Amino acid sequence: MIRVLLVDDQPLPRKGLRALLDGHDDVQVVGEAADGTQALRMTRTHVPDVVLTDIRPPAVDGIEMTRRIVADPALARVRVAILTSHVFDTHVFDALRAGAAGILLKDTTAEELLRAVRVIARGDALLAPSVTRTVISRLVTQPLRTPRVTGLNELTSREREAVALVARGLSTDQIADRMVISPLTAKTHIDRAKTKLHARSRAQLVGFAYEAGLVGRRSP
Repeated sequence: MIRVLLVDDQPLPRKGLRALLDGHDDVQVVGEAADGTQALRMTRTHVPDVVLTDIRPPAVDGIEMTRRIVADPALARVRVAILTSHVFDTHVFDALRAGAAGILLKDTTAEELLRAVRVIARGDALLAPSVTRTVISRLVTQPLRTPRVTGLNELTSREREAVALVARGLSTDQIADRMVISPLTAKTHIDRAKTKLHARSRAQLVGFAYEAGLVGRRSP
């Protein structure tokens, strides 16, 4: 059972999300919060698998909420998915750096949202296609900065390759095919890279990969 906490200051969207998610046997909405402070309190109480939050609820916004959840060892199992109406560079990269496991648009379909919750709950990352385009656009149009990512020099060449493929949206099985290794070995490379880079999620790993320049301007 996937346990979800909903965060939005508007009651109607919350009720709609609850109706959608509660209608499936493998998902249970454990609570609703109208602001970030309440959401953090309820997260510590219920320890849900996924916190599905608007990017800007009152009191504490979704990005700061994500930072606080990621920083709390007692909430290590909690994954945060951020819902937003518009995609801006600063929001995307701030959310990825904060450790969000997913960034979705509010106009996503019911089927896509349900799939996203399931994907994020099992520990994978999920970015809306337009979010991925925003990340790539920034890479192409802006010069690379000196990366703030620590642990980069500790990555092996194979771990760097795996991280670059994660950043391009490939699944573990696809990465294994591309690198001509087993899925288990691919997962090991990804997990070791996450540990070395102190990345909480695959989505955060994507942000680190672009910021550090592990993804070039052409496909590998």
